[in-house]
Amino acid sequence: MKPLRWPRLWAAAWAGLLLLVVVLSLAPPPPSPDVPQGDKWQHLLVYAGLAAVAVQLFRPGRPLMVAAAVVVALGAGLELAQGMLTDDRMMDARDALANTVGVALGLLTSRTRARDLLLRALRDPATR
Repeated sequence: MKPLRWPRLWAAAWAGLLLLVVVLSLAPPPPSPDVPQGDKWQHLLVYAGLAAVAVQLFRPGRPLMVAAAVVVALGAGLELAQGMLTDDRMMDARDALANTVGVALGLLTSRTRARDLLLRALRDPATR
């Protein structure tokens, strides 16, 4: 992880977001707006957000790529789980693709000045 203040808290918060995605993905689907391919946009945005948070928490290179791979695998696994474990959800490879594209977009924040917003805001005083 990056040298953040309270690193375990931030890691737990990110894990909590992942758990929330699991719960919401396996729960009955909520009503959604009548937007063409609206659920694909939702997938893309949620997974981009998860990856952008990972950029804030994990060091570039292997740690960040492992986090990104976890998020992609989670998205694919949830699509399988929806097809096998739920009656009111269905597996959709296009959702998994939207998840993966979202992760890629979220990772692009690592190429911007925004990559260290959390680090700058909450840097551990011992590392200053």
